[in-house]
Amino acid sequence: MLDDTLQSQLKAYLERVKQPFELVASLDDSENAAQMRSLLEQIASLSEQISVRFDGTDARRPSFALQRLSGPAQHLRFAAIPLGHEFTSLVLALLWTGGHPPKVEAETIEAIRALDGDYRFEVYMSLSCHNCPDVVQALSLMAVLNPRVQTVVIDGALYQGEVEARQIMAVPTVYLNGELFGSGRMDVEEIVARLDAGSAQRDAARLNAREPYDGLIVGGGPAGAAAAVYAARKGIRVGIAAERFGGQVNDTLAIENYISVLETDGPKFAQALEAHVLQYGVEILNLQRADKLIPAAQPGGMIGVQMANGGLLQARSVILSTGARWRNVNVPGEAEYRNKGVAYCPHCDGPLFKGKRVSVIGGGNSGVEAAIDLAGVVAHVTLLEFAPELRADAVLVSKLRSLPNVTIHTHAQTTDITGDGSKVNGLNYTDRGTGARHHLELEGVFVQIGLVPNTEWLKGTVELSKFGEIVVDARGETSVPGVFAAGDATTVPYKQIVIAAGDGAKAALGAFDYLIRTPQLQAAHVETV
Repeated sequence: MLDDTLQSQLKAYLERVKQPFELVASLDDSENAAQMRSLLEQIASLSEQISVRFDGTDARRPSFALQRLSGPAQHLRFAAIPLGHEFTSLVLALLWTGGHPPKVEAETIEAIRALDGDYRFEVYMSLSCHNCPDVVQALSLMAVLNPRVQTVVIDGALYQGEVEARQIMAVPTVYLNGELFGSGRMDVEEIVARLDAGSAQRDAARLNAREPYDGLIVGGGPAGAAAAVYAARKGIRVGIAAERFGGQVNDTLAIENYISVLETDGPKFAQALEAHVLQYGVEILNLQRADKLIPAAQPGGMIGVQMANGGLLQARSVILSTGARWRNVNVPGEAEYRNKGVAYCPHCDGPLFKGKRVSVIGGGNSGVEAAIDLAGVVAHVTLLEFAPELRADAVLVSKLRSLPNVTIHTHAQTTDITGDGSKVNGLNYTDRGTGARHHLELEGVFVQIGLVPNTEWLKGTVELSKFGEIVVDARGETSVPGVFAAGDATTVPYKQIVIAAGDGAKAALGAFDYLIRTPQLQAAHVETV
């Protein structure tokens, strides 16, 4: 299963295992079971601390559990052959079970251990999903640290019967004690916060206790990361408050146009951004959604940013880099069938539609790339573009037109997405040239029609364009003194990672210039919330 290079790398990692444990497999006569047996035997051969048994009795076959030989009980099982994007999840599970400490804040570890209840998690993933490892690793860690947490990691392609019975049409999808818990990327702090009723109040109190920053950055994507680095290099106190560090970059599969980086993927790029920011001692406050901007009473005073949990952060200058999110097509059926056939990530959810008929809405680069990717998995792809011509790069359009299982309709306005009450079964569109209405019988619809800025919380405070973008000048300054903005949330054209990063650097320099030219008011603070 593992080539020589992977075996060598895994052996080096497994040298960190300090306490013995065993892999207990429940197998059948399938080819997948044979592959799992081979993988587990290879793992056991690489460490004297790991043994393997094949007498498991679990109903899910093939599957295997990681069980300690001493100490607290552990309930972690893989109903999967965790390679591909999940190989790292497997390695971490092996290390944590073997006593290697996780690289997680001590506060989070304590919160996991303190969870009072019995939690049985089932997480459905696909090996091609780049959003899944965060969820798999979070729930695996929780099972390792708390004996009252049970986690089963299930490959949807391996257990298609379960996927169809539960009508799972997006990954990662998590069930807790048999009920749907959530779908999409979640990290361990977010999951623990949902289980711990008092976490929001404690988090707000911690924010309120923080000293004011010289520069506070709201949003942790490429723009926010670049702003943090440039601001911190000026020797000022900098903090970043973000819902999810890395932002939408985390949902990007391939990055091939960031200058000097020949090729990477979104999660790796986000990790590199975070490492660079931390190198300068910047405080990163994750899982923080901004709710209100409170301008300073006068230049030089403190600006406030109130969070959704009620906490308040203060700073002499603020850089808004809240980015953008996928735009909804906003037709009947889209919200009703979200994650029930309506999807937004072809890389994550495409494997769930193997052999089925799907549609892609959107003829820009993202839409055409999605159609190309899906064509290699599904039975047929129909691409719908509102404009008279596809807007994607010519090389992508040429590739798309060469595929035998793709149909393209331009001048097509999607009017509604249809379903049977539980999942998608079709889509209606109108030919804008002739007015004729058409119906497509489908099992999936992938929406790829661009971005909408995350700026609703700023309405009435800073000047926004008619598209909701933050209006900025050449220095990144907004209509509010001391408040700057950068990246996809602003009026700066061409929403690209490299442009957002440059924008963040510019905004940081603009903010620093504001700080050195604006006298600081003594005892200045935010008066009201």
